[in-house]
Amino acid sequence: MKNIILLVSAILFSTLFYKQDIGLNMSLFSIITIVILSFFNPKTFKNKSTIVLTVTYVVTAVAIFFYNSTLSILANGFAFFTLVGHVSQRNSSIYVNWLNGLYSFVAGIFHRAFLASESNKESKLKKQIDYIHLIKIIGIPMVVIIVFSLLYKNGNPFFNELISKIDFSFINLQWLLLTVLGFFLFYNISNPIQVNPATELDLNTSNNLEKSHKFSIDALKKENQLAIISITLLNFLIVVFLVTDITYLATNNDIIAANLSNQVHNGINALIVSIVIAIIIILYFFRGNLNFYEQNSKLKIATYCWIILNIILVINTVIKDSQYIYYFGFTYKRIGVLVYLLLAFIGLLTTAIKVFKIKNLWFLFRVNSLTAYALLIISCVVNWDGLITKYNLYHAKSNDFEYLISLSNNNTFLLKEYTEKNQLSQKNQILVDEKHHDFVKQLNNNTWQEMQFDNFKISQYK
Repeated sequence: MKNIILLVSAILFSTLFYKQDIGLNMSLFSIITIVILSFFNPKTFKNKSTIVLTVTYVVTAVAIFFYNSTLSILANGFAFFTLVGHVSQRNSSIYVNWLNGLYSFVAGIFHRAFLASESNKESKLKKQIDYIHLIKIIGIPMVVIIVFSLLYKNGNPFFNELISKIDFSFINLQWLLLTVLGFFLFYNISNPIQVNPATELDLNTSNNLEKSHKFSIDALKKENQLAIISITLLNFLIVVFLVTDITYLATNNDIIAANLSNQVHNGINALIVSIVIAIIIILYFFRGNLNFYEQNSKLKIATYCWIILNIILVINTVIKDSQYIYYFGFTYKRIGVLVYLLLAFIGLLTTAIKVFKIKNLWFLFRVNSLTAYALLIISCVVNWDGLITKYNLYHAKSNDFEYLISLSNNNTFLLKEYTEKNQLSQKNQILVDEKHHDFVKQLNNNTWQEMQFDNFKISQYK
Protein backbone atom coordinates (compact mmCIF):
# COMPACT_ATOMS: atom_id res chain seq x y z
CA MET A 1 0.00 0.00 0.00
CA LYS A 2 2.78 2.44 0.95
CA ASN A 3 4.72 1.71 -2.23
CA ILE A 4 1.57 2.24 -4.31
CA ILE A 5 1.05 5.66 -2.71
CA LEU A 6 4.67 6.59 -3.43
CA LEU A 7 4.40 5.35 -7.02
CA VAL A 8 1.19 7.30 -7.67
CA SER A 9 2.80 10.39 -6.12
CA ALA A 10 5.85 9.95 -8.34
CA ILE A 11 3.65 9.78 -11.45
CA LEU A 12 1.81 12.92 -10.33
CA PHE A 13 5.19 14.60 -9.73
CA SER A 14 6.36 13.97 -13.28
CA THR A 15 2.95 15.02 -14.63
CA LEU A 16 3.19 18.30 -12.74
CA PHE A 17 6.77 19.23 -13.59
CA TYR A 18 7.79 17.52 -16.84
CA LYS A 19 8.64 20.39 -19.23
CA GLN A 20 6.60 22.79 -17.09
CA ASP A 21 7.48 26.10 -15.48
CA ILE A 22 6.63 26.91 -11.87
CA GLY A 23 3.02 27.83 -11.18
CA LEU A 24 -0.03 25.96 -9.89
CA ASN A 25 2.06 22.78 -9.83
CA MET A 26 3.94 23.96 -6.72
CA SER A 27 0.68 24.25 -4.77
CA LEU A 28 -0.35 20.77 -5.88
CA PHE A 29 3.12 19.42 -5.06
CA SER A 30 2.87 20.88 -1.55
CA ILE A 31 -0.44 19.07 -1.04
CA ILE A 32 1.10 15.77 -2.19
CA THR A 33 4.06 16.32 0.15
CA ILE A 34 1.78 16.99 3.12
CA VAL A 35 -0.35 13.91 2.33
CA ILE A 36 2.72 11.66 2.21
CA LEU A 37 4.26 13.11 5.38
CA SER A 38 0.98 12.85 7.30
CA PHE A 39 0.25 9.33 6.01
CA PHE A 40 3.63 7.94 7.01
CA ASN A 41 3.95 10.03 10.21
CA PRO A 42 0.40 10.43 11.58
CA LYS A 43 1.41 11.01 15.22
CA THR A 44 3.64 13.97 14.36
CA PHE A 45 0.78 15.79 12.62
CA LYS A 46 -1.22 15.83 15.84
CA ASN A 47 1.29 18.32 17.19
CA LYS A 48 0.41 22.04 17.01
CA SER A 49 3.88 23.12 15.88
CA THR A 50 3.71 20.67 12.97
CA ILE A 51 0.34 22.05 11.94
CA VAL A 52 1.72 25.61 12.04
CA LEU A 53 4.70 24.66 9.85
CA THR A 54 2.35 22.84 7.47
CA VAL A 55 0.22 25.97 7.12
CA THR A 56 3.28 28.13 6.45
CA TYR A 57 4.40 25.67 3.78
CA VAL A 58 1.02 25.90 2.06
CA VAL A 59 1.11 29.71 2.34
CA THR A 60 4.44 29.86 0.47
CA ALA A 61 3.07 27.58 -2.27
CA VAL A 62 -0.01 29.80 -2.65
CA ALA A 63 2.32 32.83 -2.79
CA ILE A 64 4.04 31.21 -5.78
CA PHE A 65 0.64 30.83 -7.48
CA PHE A 66 -0.12 34.51 -6.91
CA TYR A 67 3.28 36.12 -7.57
CA ASN A 68 5.70 33.44 -8.82
CA SER A 69 8.56 35.53 -7.44
CA THR A 70 12.07 34.42 -6.55
CA LEU A 71 11.36 35.29 -2.91
CA SER A 72 8.24 33.08 -2.77
CA ILE A 73 10.12 30.17 -4.39
CA LEU A 74 12.99 30.61 -1.89
CA ALA A 75 10.53 30.75 1.03
CA ASN A 76 8.78 27.63 -0.26
CA GLY A 77 12.10 25.76 -0.35
CA PHE A 78 12.92 26.75 3.22
CA ALA A 79 9.37 25.87 4.35
CA PHE A 80 9.67 22.45 2.70
CA PHE A 81 12.97 21.59 4.41
CA THR A 82 11.68 23.00 7.71
CA LEU A 83 8.57 20.81 7.66
CA VAL A 84 10.43 17.65 6.61
CA GLY A 85 13.13 18.24 9.23
CA HIS A 86 10.52 18.99 11.88
CA VAL A 87 8.80 15.68 11.18
CA SER A 88 12.10 13.88 11.82
CA GLN A 89 12.46 15.58 15.23
CA ARG A 90 9.88 18.14 16.29
CA ASN A 91 11.79 19.29 19.39
CA SER A 92 14.90 20.43 17.54
CA SER A 93 15.79 24.01 16.64
CA ILE A 94 14.74 25.39 13.29
CA TYR A 95 18.26 25.40 11.81
CA VAL A 96 18.57 21.72 12.73
CA ASN A 97 15.22 21.18 10.98
CA TRP A 98 16.79 22.69 7.84
CA LEU A 99 19.76 20.33 8.14
CA ASN A 100 17.60 17.25 8.75
CA GLY A 101 15.18 18.22 5.99
CA LEU A 102 17.93 18.74 3.43
CA TYR A 103 19.72 15.53 4.43
CA SER A 104 16.50 13.50 4.25
CA PHE A 105 15.68 15.00 0.86
CA VAL A 106 19.09 14.18 -0.63
CA ALA A 107 20.30 11.04 1.14
CA GLY A 108 17.36 9.47 2.96
CA ILE A 109 17.31 6.27 0.92
CA PHE A 110 21.08 5.78 1.24
CA HIS A 111 21.00 6.47 4.98
CA ARG A 112 18.26 3.90 5.56
CA ALA A 113 20.06 1.38 3.33
CA PHE A 114 23.21 1.83 5.41
CA LEU A 115 21.26 1.32 8.63
CA ALA A 116 19.61 -1.76 7.19
CA SER A 117 22.98 -3.28 6.27
CA GLU A 118 24.05 -2.80 9.87
CA SER A 119 21.08 -4.79 11.15
CA ASN A 120 21.39 -8.58 11.38
CA LYS A 121 17.70 -9.06 10.73
CA GLU A 122 17.81 -6.99 7.61
CA SER A 123 20.92 -8.83 6.48
CA LYS A 124 19.16 -12.18 6.85
CA LEU A 125 16.15 -10.87 4.95
CA LYS A 126 18.38 -9.69 2.13
CA LYS A 127 20.04 -13.10 1.97
CA GLN A 128 16.66 -14.74 1.50
CA ILE A 129 16.09 -12.65 -1.65
CA ASP A 130 18.43 -13.68 -4.45
CA TYR A 131 18.64 -10.45 -6.44
CA ILE A 132 21.15 -11.90 -8.92
CA HIS A 133 18.77 -14.72 -9.77
CA LEU A 134 15.92 -12.21 -10.08
CA ILE A 135 17.93 -10.16 -12.56
CA LYS A 136 18.80 -13.32 -14.50
CA ILE A 137 15.24 -14.57 -14.90
CA ILE A 138 14.12 -11.14 -16.13
CA GLY A 139 17.14 -9.95 -18.10
CA ILE A 140 18.32 -13.11 -19.89
CA PRO A 141 14.91 -14.06 -21.36
CA MET A 142 14.43 -10.46 -22.55
CA VAL A 143 17.82 -10.48 -24.31
CA VAL A 144 17.09 -13.88 -25.89
CA ILE A 145 13.68 -12.72 -27.13
CA ILE A 146 15.14 -9.55 -28.68
CA VAL A 147 17.99 -11.42 -30.41
CA PHE A 148 15.74 -14.10 -31.89
CA SER A 149 13.15 -11.54 -32.92
CA LEU A 150 15.81 -9.74 -34.95
CA LEU A 151 16.86 -13.06 -36.56
CA TYR A 152 13.31 -14.07 -37.42
CA LYS A 153 12.63 -10.59 -38.72
CA ASN A 154 15.19 -11.05 -41.50
CA GLY A 155 13.91 -14.54 -42.38
CA ASN A 156 10.17 -13.93 -42.66
CA PRO A 157 8.63 -10.90 -44.47
CA PHE A 158 5.29 -11.31 -42.68
CA PHE A 159 7.00 -11.49 -39.27
CA ASN A 160 9.15 -8.51 -40.30
CA GLU A 161 6.02 -6.49 -41.07
CA LEU A 162 4.47 -7.49 -37.73
CA ILE A 163 7.57 -6.44 -35.76
CA SER A 164 7.84 -3.16 -37.68
CA LYS A 165 4.34 -2.19 -36.53
CA ILE A 166 5.44 -2.31 -32.91
CA ASP A 167 6.01 1.32 -31.90
CA PHE A 168 7.78 2.19 -28.66
CA SER A 169 7.90 5.91 -29.38
CA PHE A 170 5.23 6.46 -26.72
CA ILE A 171 7.85 5.65 -24.08
CA ASN A 172 9.34 8.93 -22.90
CA LEU A 173 12.66 8.26 -21.23
CA GLN A 174 12.89 11.77 -19.72
CA TRP A 175 9.40 11.45 -18.25
CA LEU A 176 10.30 8.06 -16.80
CA LEU A 177 13.50 9.44 -15.28
CA LEU A 178 11.55 12.31 -13.73
CA THR A 179 9.08 9.78 -12.31
CA VAL A 180 11.96 7.82 -10.80
CA LEU A 181 13.30 11.06 -9.35
CA GLY A 182 9.85 11.80 -7.88
CA PHE A 183 9.69 8.33 -6.32
CA PHE A 184 13.19 8.81 -4.92
CA LEU A 185 12.19 12.22 -3.48
CA PHE A 186 8.94 11.03 -1.90
CA TYR A 187 10.54 7.86 -0.56
CA ASN A 188 13.23 9.96 1.09
CA ILE A 189 10.81 12.33 2.83
CA SER A 190 8.20 9.71 3.72
CA ASN A 191 10.23 8.82 6.79
CA PRO A 192 12.59 11.77 7.47
CA ILE A 193 15.82 11.00 9.29
CA GLN A 194 17.98 12.84 11.80
CA VAL A 195 21.55 13.96 11.34
CA ASN A 196 23.52 12.99 14.40
CA PRO A 197 25.31 14.14 16.47
CA ALA A 198 23.95 17.57 15.42
CA THR A 199 20.36 16.73 16.45
CA GLU A 200 21.38 15.12 19.74
CA LEU A 201 23.64 18.04 20.58
CA ASP A 202 20.81 20.47 19.91
CA LEU A 203 18.31 18.50 22.01
CA ASN A 204 20.73 18.20 24.92
CA THR A 205 21.73 21.88 24.94
CA SER A 206 19.52 24.30 26.87
CA ASN A 207 19.21 28.06 26.40
CA ASN A 208 20.43 28.87 29.89
CA LEU A 209 24.02 29.73 30.75
CA GLU A 210 25.52 27.49 33.43
CA LYS A 211 27.76 28.78 36.20
CA SER A 212 31.27 27.35 36.21
CA HIS A 213 32.58 26.20 39.58
CA LYS A 214 36.16 27.09 38.68
CA PHE A 215 36.56 30.85 38.74
CA SER A 216 38.50 33.60 40.50
CA ILE A 217 36.73 36.53 42.19
CA ASP A 218 39.77 38.72 41.56
CA ALA A 219 39.79 37.84 37.85
CA LEU A 220 36.06 38.56 37.60
CA LYS A 221 36.54 41.92 39.32
CA LYS A 222 39.24 42.94 36.83
CA GLU A 223 37.18 41.77 33.85
CA ASN A 224 34.15 43.64 35.20
CA GLN A 225 36.21 46.85 35.44
CA LEU A 226 37.52 46.39 31.90
CA ALA A 227 34.02 45.81 30.58
CA ILE A 228 32.57 48.88 32.35
CA ILE A 229 35.33 51.17 31.02
CA SER A 230 35.08 49.80 27.47
CA ILE A 231 31.28 49.94 27.18
CA THR A 232 31.07 53.35 28.91
CA LEU A 233 33.55 54.83 26.42
CA LEU A 234 31.61 53.29 23.55
CA ASN A 235 28.41 54.79 24.98
CA PHE A 236 30.04 58.20 25.01
CA LEU A 237 31.27 57.77 21.43
CA ILE A 238 27.88 56.71 20.07
CA VAL A 239 26.18 59.62 21.88
CA VAL A 240 28.54 62.09 20.18
CA PHE A 241 27.85 60.44 16.82
CA LEU A 242 24.07 60.57 17.29
CA VAL A 243 24.06 64.19 18.46
CA THR A 244 26.11 65.38 15.50
CA ASP A 245 24.12 63.30 13.02
CA ILE A 246 20.71 64.42 14.33
CA THR A 247 21.90 68.03 14.40
CA TYR A 248 22.95 67.78 10.77
CA LEU A 249 19.58 66.38 9.72
CA ALA A 250 17.67 69.01 11.70
CA THR A 251 19.61 71.99 10.36
CA ASN A 252 20.04 70.90 6.74
CA ASN A 253 16.87 71.77 4.86
CA ASP A 254 18.22 71.18 1.36
CA ILE A 255 17.91 67.51 0.46
CA ILE A 256 20.29 66.53 -2.32
CA ALA A 257 19.83 63.05 -3.75
CA ALA A 258 23.53 62.19 -3.86
CA ASN A 259 24.15 63.43 -0.31
CA LEU A 260 21.10 61.64 1.08
CA SER A 261 22.08 58.44 -0.74
CA ASN A 262 25.62 58.62 0.67
CA GLN A 263 24.27 59.26 4.17
CA VAL A 264 21.96 56.25 4.02
CA HIS A 265 24.53 53.86 2.57
CA ASN A 266 27.35 55.06 4.81
CA GLY A 267 24.99 54.99 7.78
CA ILE A 268 24.06 51.39 6.99
CA ASN A 269 27.69 50.36 6.66
CA ALA A 270 28.51 52.01 10.00
CA LEU A 271 25.44 50.42 11.54
CA ILE A 272 26.38 46.94 10.34
CA VAL A 273 29.88 47.18 11.77
CA SER A 274 28.83 48.86 15.04
CA ILE A 275 26.01 46.40 15.83
CA VAL A 276 28.12 43.35 14.99
CA ILE A 277 30.95 44.65 17.16
CA ALA A 278 28.48 45.61 19.92
CA ILE A 279 26.97 42.12 20.02
CA ILE A 280 30.40 40.44 19.89
CA ILE A 281 31.69 42.56 22.77
CA ILE A 282 28.55 41.89 24.84
CA LEU A 283 28.79 38.16 24.14
CA TYR A 284 32.46 38.18 25.10
CA PHE A 285 31.98 39.88 28.46
CA PHE A 286 28.81 37.94 29.28
CA ARG A 287 30.11 34.59 28.09
CA GLY A 288 30.51 32.99 31.51
CA ASN A 289 30.79 33.65 35.23
CA LEU A 290 30.66 37.44 34.88
CA ASN A 291 26.89 36.94 34.50
CA PHE A 292 26.81 35.65 38.08
CA TYR A 293 29.20 38.23 39.56
CA GLU A 294 27.34 40.06 42.32
CA GLN A 295 28.87 43.46 41.51
CA ASN A 296 28.05 43.48 37.78
CA SER A 297 25.02 45.79 38.08
CA LYS A 298 26.91 48.83 36.71
CA LEU A 299 28.16 46.77 33.78
CA LYS A 300 24.62 45.62 32.99
CA ILE A 301 23.31 49.19 33.13
CA ALA A 302 26.07 50.35 30.76
CA THR A 303 25.28 47.42 28.46
CA TYR A 304 21.54 48.22 28.40
CA CYS A 305 22.38 51.86 27.65
CA TRP A 306 24.59 50.78 24.78
CA ILE A 307 21.86 48.56 23.35
CA ILE A 308 19.34 51.41 23.63
CA LEU A 309 21.74 53.80 21.91
CA ASN A 310 22.24 51.30 19.09
CA ILE A 311 18.46 51.04 18.76
CA ILE A 312 18.31 54.84 18.49
CA LEU A 313 20.97 54.57 15.79
CA VAL A 314 18.74 52.08 13.98
CA ILE A 315 15.76 54.46 14.24
CA ASN A 316 17.90 57.33 12.99
CA THR A 317 18.89 55.33 9.94
CA VAL A 318 15.25 54.35 9.35
CA ILE A 319 14.39 58.06 9.25
CA LYS A 320 17.12 58.69 6.67
CA ASP A 321 15.99 55.80 4.52
CA SER A 322 12.36 56.93 4.82
CA GLN A 323 13.33 60.41 3.63
CA TYR A 324 15.14 58.88 0.70
CA ILE A 325 12.07 56.76 -0.15
CA TYR A 326 9.73 59.76 0.26
CA TYR A 327 11.63 61.80 -2.32
CA PHE A 328 12.88 59.16 -4.74
CA GLY A 329 10.60 56.15 -4.27
CA PHE A 330 11.05 52.51 -3.37
CA THR A 331 13.69 50.19 -4.77
CA TYR A 332 14.64 46.70 -3.64
CA LYS A 333 17.85 48.06 -2.11
CA ARG A 334 15.91 50.59 -0.02
CA ILE A 335 13.48 47.90 1.10
CA GLY A 336 16.48 45.70 1.89
CA VAL A 337 17.81 48.47 4.13
CA LEU A 338 14.55 48.48 6.10
CA VAL A 339 14.59 44.68 6.40
CA TYR A 340 18.16 44.75 7.68
CA LEU A 341 17.28 47.47 10.19
CA LEU A 342 14.37 45.35 11.45
CA LEU A 343 16.67 42.34 11.87
CA ALA A 344 19.25 44.53 13.62
CA PHE A 345 16.57 45.83 15.98
CA ILE A 346 15.44 42.28 16.79
CA GLY A 347 19.07 41.18 17.26
CA LEU A 348 19.66 43.96 19.78
CA LEU A 349 16.49 43.06 21.68
CA THR A 350 17.41 39.37 21.87
CA THR A 351 20.91 40.33 23.03
CA ALA A 352 19.36 42.41 25.82
CA ILE A 353 17.19 39.41 26.78
CA LYS A 354 20.30 37.22 26.75
CA VAL A 355 22.02 39.51 29.25
CA PHE A 356 18.93 40.03 31.41
CA LYS A 357 17.90 36.37 31.66
CA ILE A 358 21.46 34.94 31.53
CA LYS A 359 21.05 32.99 28.30
CA ASN A 360 23.77 31.40 26.20
CA LEU A 361 24.81 31.72 22.57
CA TRP A 362 22.47 28.89 21.53
CA PHE A 363 19.54 31.04 22.64
CA LEU A 364 20.53 33.77 20.19
CA PHE A 365 20.97 31.28 17.35
CA ARG A 366 17.58 29.69 17.98
CA VAL A 367 15.54 32.85 18.45
CA ASN A 368 17.14 34.85 15.64
CA SER A 369 17.05 32.01 13.10
CA LEU A 370 13.36 31.44 13.90
CA THR A 371 12.73 35.18 13.56
CA ALA A 372 14.52 35.32 10.20
CA TYR A 373 12.46 32.34 8.97
CA ALA A 374 9.19 33.96 10.09
CA LEU A 375 10.17 37.20 8.35
CA LEU A 376 10.94 35.27 5.15
CA ILE A 377 7.51 33.60 5.22
CA ILE A 378 5.71 36.88 5.87
CA SER A 379 7.63 38.76 3.17
CA CYS A 380 6.91 36.16 0.49
CA VAL A 381 3.17 36.89 0.59
CA VAL A 382 3.73 40.52 -0.39
CA ASN A 383 3.73 41.59 -4.03
CA TRP A 384 6.83 43.75 -3.70
CA ASP A 385 6.91 44.74 -7.37
CA GLY A 386 3.30 45.88 -7.11
CA LEU A 387 4.00 47.75 -3.88
CA ILE A 388 7.04 49.51 -5.34
CA THR A 389 5.13 50.44 -8.49
CA LYS A 390 2.05 51.80 -6.69
CA TYR A 391 4.07 53.91 -4.28
CA ASN A 392 6.48 55.27 -6.87
CA LEU A 393 3.74 56.17 -9.34
CA TYR A 394 1.29 57.79 -6.95
CA HIS A 395 3.20 58.95 -3.88
CA ALA A 396 6.93 59.47 -4.54
CA LYS A 397 8.09 62.98 -5.42
CA SER A 398 9.98 61.56 -8.37
CA ASN A 399 10.50 58.10 -9.80
CA ASP A 400 12.56 56.20 -12.33
CA PHE A 401 9.93 54.83 -14.72
CA GLU A 402 12.43 52.63 -16.55
CA TYR A 403 13.27 50.98 -13.23
CA LEU A 404 9.59 50.09 -12.78
CA ILE A 405 9.49 48.59 -16.26
CA SER A 406 12.58 46.49 -15.45
CA LEU A 407 10.81 44.78 -12.54
CA SER A 408 9.10 41.41 -12.89
CA ASN A 409 5.72 40.87 -14.52
CA ASN A 410 3.97 41.27 -11.17
CA ASN A 411 3.53 44.98 -11.94
CA THR A 412 2.61 44.66 -15.63
CA PHE A 413 -1.12 45.23 -15.25
CA LEU A 414 -0.51 48.13 -12.85
CA LEU A 415 1.72 49.84 -15.41
CA LYS A 416 -0.78 49.21 -18.19
CA GLU A 417 -3.58 50.66 -16.07
CA TYR A 418 -1.44 53.72 -15.31
CA THR A 419 -0.62 54.35 -18.98
CA GLU A 420 -4.32 54.28 -19.86
CA LYS A 421 -4.99 57.17 -17.48
CA ASN A 422 -1.76 59.16 -17.83
CA GLN A 423 0.34 60.53 -20.65
CA LEU A 424 3.82 59.00 -20.99
CA SER A 425 6.75 59.61 -23.24
CA GLN A 426 6.68 57.64 -26.45
CA LYS A 427 9.63 55.51 -25.34
CA ASN A 428 8.04 54.53 -22.01
CA GLN A 429 4.68 53.88 -23.65
CA ILE A 430 6.30 51.49 -26.12
CA LEU A 431 8.18 49.69 -23.32
CA VAL A 432 5.01 49.23 -21.25
CA ASP A 433 3.03 47.98 -24.28
CA GLU A 434 5.78 45.49 -25.15
CA LYS A 435 5.97 44.23 -21.58
CA HIS A 436 2.19 43.86 -21.40
CA HIS A 437 1.99 42.10 -24.77
CA ASP A 438 4.76 39.62 -23.87
CA PHE A 439 3.24 38.86 -20.48
CA VAL A 440 -0.27 38.27 -21.85
CA LYS A 441 1.21 36.00 -24.51
CA GLN A 442 3.08 34.07 -21.81
CA LEU A 443 -0.09 33.69 -19.74
CA ASN A 444 -2.07 32.47 -22.73
CA ASN A 445 0.61 29.86 -23.42
CA ASN A 446 0.60 28.58 -19.84
CA THR A 447 -0.48 24.97 -19.41
CA TRP A 448 -2.73 24.07 -16.47
CA GLN A 449 0.36 23.13 -14.45
CA GLU A 450 1.89 26.56 -15.05
CA MET A 451 -1.23 28.59 -14.31
CA GLN A 452 -0.97 31.50 -11.91
CA PHE A 453 -3.41 34.04 -10.53
CA ASP A 454 -2.79 36.49 -13.36
CA ASN A 455 -4.30 33.98 -15.79
CA PHE A 456 -7.70 34.94 -14.38
CA LYS A 457 -7.02 38.64 -14.94
CA ILE A 458 -6.12 38.55 -18.63
CA SER A 459 -9.62 39.43 -19.84
CA GLN A 460 -9.51 42.72 -17.89
CA TYR A 461 -6.30 43.98 -19.47
CA LYS A 462 -6.32 42.68 -23.04
